[in-house]
Amino acid sequence: MIKRSATIWTMAALAFLINGCMDQPASYGKADKTPYETRECVKELSMGAEIDTSSEVDKIVVYKSKRKMYTYKKGKVVDEFRISLGKNGDKGNKMRAGDYRTPEGSYCIVRKKCDPRLYKSLMISYPNEADKARAHAQGVSPGGYITIHGQPKWNADGHGDNYTLAHDWTEGCMALPNHAIDKLWRAVKKGVKIEIHA
Repeated sequence: MIKRSATIWTMAALAFLINGCMDQPASYGKADKTPYETRECVKELSMGAEIDTSSEVDKIVVYKSKRKMYTYKKGKVVDEFRISLGKNGDKGNKMRAGDYRTPEGSYCIVRKKCDPRLYKSLMISYPNEADKARAHAQGVSPGGYITIHGQPKWNADGHGDNYTLAHDWTEGCMALPNHAIDKLWRAVKKGVKIEIHA
């Protein structure tokens, strides 16, 4: 009996070690669907205390094909971030609501939100006039509510960042690791320009 018990413990330990080396995050039961706590974030945002004036940027540039986002201040690159796009992010410009594509064009940040589902988000001014005209010509809705946002709650601590950043999984938004959205959150005011390129 003791020998059998030792064998079972050895197998369990081996399975644990193997699972710990997997590239994909291991499943530990149900995904954490509890919302992020937003009270402190909302309080800070309402007072304008989320901005760190020493790290402010004046422009964001995204290159979809590289899955990269760059922030600029006075023409110089300040930071570079890896991003995920919409599920169909590599299939061209966003054409209509529900196509899971990430838009391309010139926009600006219009809103910051403490997001119970995706940590924090920065809404962009999609659709612009060109997007609306293109959708109207095709008889479709251009969609909206495109943001730069953080990670779902199951990846709050970033343990799954390598997995999420290797896939396009959003509904058309741009997703960053939470540590990166925190940095962007402190550096970006409403009105900052964002250019999104193919």
